Amino acid sequence: MTQGIQFPRGRRSARRRPVLGILVAVAIVAGAGYWVYNARGDDGDAEVAAATERVEGFLAAWEAGDAGEAASYTDAPGAAESLIDSVLTNLKPTETEIAVDGVAERVEGEVKVPFRVEMRIPGVGEYAWNSSAVARKEKDGGWEVEFTTPTVHPEMKHGQTLALQSRERAKILDSTGAELQASSLTGAVDPESGKGVSGLQRRYDEQLTGGGGGAKSVVVADRDSGRAVKRLGEEKGDRGEPVETTIDPSVQVAAAEALEGVDKKAAIVAVAPSSGRILAAANVPGGMNRALTGRYAPGSTFKVVTTAALLKAGMRPEDVANCPEFAHVNGQRFENQDRFTLPAGSTFKDSFADSCNTFFVNARDEVSNSALQDTARTFGIGGVWDVGAVTFDGAVPVPGNENEKAASMIGQARVEASPLVMASVAATVKEGEFKQPVLVPDVVKEKHEAPEALDPAVAADLRTMMRATVTEGAGVELRGVPGRPHAKTGTAEFGSEDPPRTHAWMIGFQGDRDLAWAVLLEDGGSGGADAGPIAAKFLQNLGRPA
Repeated sequence: MTQGIQFPRGRRSARRRPVLGILVAVAIVAGAGYWVYNARGDDGDAEVAAATERVEGFLAAWEAGDAGEAASYTDAPGAAESLIDSVLTNLKPTETEIAVDGVAERVEGEVKVPFRVEMRIPGVGEYAWNSSAVARKEKDGGWEVEFTTPTVHPEMKHGQTLALQSRERAKILDSTGAELQASSLTGAVDPESGKGVSGLQRRYDEQLTGGGGGAKSVVVADRDSGRAVKRLGEEKGDRGEPVETTIDPSVQVAAAEALEGVDKKAAIVAVAPSSGRILAAANVPGGMNRALTGRYAPGSTFKVVTTAALLKAGMRPEDVANCPEFAHVNGQRFENQDRFTLPAGSTFKDSFADSCNTFFVNARDEVSNSALQDTARTFGIGGVWDVGAVTFDGAVPVPGNENEKAASMIGQARVEASPLVMASVAATVKEGEFKQPVLVPDVVKEKHEAPEALDPAVAADLRTMMRATVTEGAGVELRGVPGRPHAKTGTAEFGSEDPPRTHAWMIGFQGDRDLAWAVLLEDGGSGGADAGPIAAKFLQNLGRPA
């Protein structure tokens, strides 16, 4: 004959167990008295109530994370404390709730009490199971919990415990199918939760994990060897799928090695002009992916866009272009770096190659107020790029006044770009039309398209002038570098100090291969003198195409 008393869940106040090692005071006595009163009041079976009270004490101490206290309610305190401590140590639950769940049954002097364990486990999420404890009446009239390994979890046998096993997370791959070695792109995974917290790991967390919501699974493990013998519960989600990127490992390594030893924040981006595929994105230090998301004044590298606007307006590279020491606009003085000048008879091509600010400031009347923004759109700037990663896609506002227009002509004022944007500017010159950069092709739904391609004559003139920057102008550091590099230097002022601090830029493309690039050195000085050597090292690392 069996007797049963229903103990609904929720009567005992829920007790939460915080991170292991911090004990929480639990009002066991008050709770137990409440249960005894109700048991007696329900059907008068005082023995079932007393046995359940003993189990309740065991469960409450376990819930509170006190393995020793829980073990004191059992007939095998040493074994109970060891196993419960092992389970709590292995699973490290941040929250635990354990409560009687169902009908307590009395059979031949013993009382079987069902209970449910619910835990929140880092890397797993919510995990729960049902079990039962048997209480036996002792000679002195008291009750004691008969402890066995299945009491903790019914799927366990003697010599086993519960543990965590990492779910296999799919890889982020480069263009060759190997695991991508670019930490500022891939980002990081939280070791506790197993979730991606930055970069591609965060953006594609569901794809990489299979959508299971956790990076770990609860398993039954052998206590001696630690080997998992059984996975518990259903595997949530599907198997993770890798994320395939366009990064060329040889180009990425060349970029990363070019930044070794650089003590400033810096970035190198390389793209394929024919397709827009991003071949490299390297950053120092790691962390922020300034190569794709940085917002900077591009300085004189923006003169590629300004020059395109001037060429479209009718200027020719061979036109005479005065390059005085200063240019004045409504009381504001503009000057060239180190206040250099060019001799009389110098041309537009010379002013571009040597990066003469005063010529470009004085040429502002040759183009309309909206010309820079309109021309920038030809280079894809101002659109929203669907790259497969977070990017800053540049900004070229219509200037609000004459002084802002003058500053915009040389890539200052409110003009902003990322290294990716400026690498794409160089790529557009080489290709003759904008091809939106792409990093993760499989997820790109709609590439941004420029309203028009570069005029072929404008593109040809820009290529000539960018080559002259290397052979005759400020890109002297690239002379003798293989690949027939074409370039534009840039020194961009920022901040309010006097004299202002500067970012160093160099952008360009290779004449003998499908590659365009940008180098940024934050607070780095001069484009030619400081960014130039880094660009040269990058291109020398690449060598000649096979």
